[in-house]
Amino acid sequence: MEEISGNVERIIPLCLDPGIRSRHPKANSTSKRQEESEAPSVKMGGVSDGTLPTNSNKNEKLKMNKASPAFASFLSVEAVVGLVRQHPVAFVFLLTLLVFMGVEYTIPMVPSDAPALDLGFRLTESLNAGLAERPNLNSFLAGLNTVFVAMQSTYIFWSLLVEGRPRATIASLFMFTCRGILGSSTQLPLPKEFLGSGADFPVGNVSFFLFFSGHVAGSMIASLDMRRMKRYKMAWSFDALNMLQAIRLLASRGHYTIDLATGLGAGFLFDILAGHYLKVKNQKRNILAEEDSRFCRCCCNCKQTQDLISST
Repeated sequence: MEEISGNVERIIPLCLDPGIRSRHPKANSTSKRQEESEAPSVKMGGVSDGTLPTNSNKNEKLKMNKASPAFASFLSVEAVVGLVRQHPVAFVFLLTLLVFMGVEYTIPMVPSDAPALDLGFRLTESLNAGLAERPNLNSFLAGLNTVFVAMQSTYIFWSLLVEGRPRATIASLFMFTCRGILGSSTQLPLPKEFLGSGADFPVGNVSFFLFFSGHVAGSMIASLDMRRMKRYKMAWSFDALNMLQAIRLLASRGHYTIDLATGLGAGFLFDILAGHYLKVKNQKRNILAEEDSRFCRCCCNCKQTQDLISST
């Protein structure tokens, strides 16, 4: 009983004296819990949920407030006009997309028993008739076309063997490999009005790949390499000869229009792939050279330390 009365006497001052109660750790923690329970709840959005606003909620609100005016400004007339001025080519392609979306559902499909519809053939009907009446002229133009193909090949090999630049040669190897795969996968029939010639390449009416045109692709690869070397006059001359070559191939029915257009794009594509291939190879070579130099420096340092140890 005496012990209990002594404990009560020690506890009563803690309860009555606020100074002593604040210094006591247990009493202080109890008072803090009471104050937190008695604190008024914060209202957010008109609803009292008893939680304080966090930084994440503030950031989300700021993002929502910033996103809506940006989206509205994007839909404004001034923003659309600015986009058209900055990207006129993309805007033209957008218009052509809308046009051809309508054309696709209005033009009927070509029947299976009808010949292929080629706009290039229709535009060169008179040239085809003239070459059919003049076989010597057809052979002469075919010979000139073969000379132009030899010019392409000579330039590409010259850039490799003499100038030491393999990009055009690698692009040509990529191109002819892909052409062989695609031509073997889908072998298109020769047009009925095809005009063969012994001076043409490939010779005569032998079976060859129509898709895509290696003549046009090879000329484009050579032209791009000329521009890379700032031989602009030579590049423009090759472009002009490539255009005449395309007209001659359409007139003689040596290629469909899609073969020529795809050959033009293939020249661009395989030139880019060849450049990427060489870039990766150069990066690997530089990494190996840097590792070799580090190894040499390490060996030199080790040798120097050994010499110092031996001298001492």
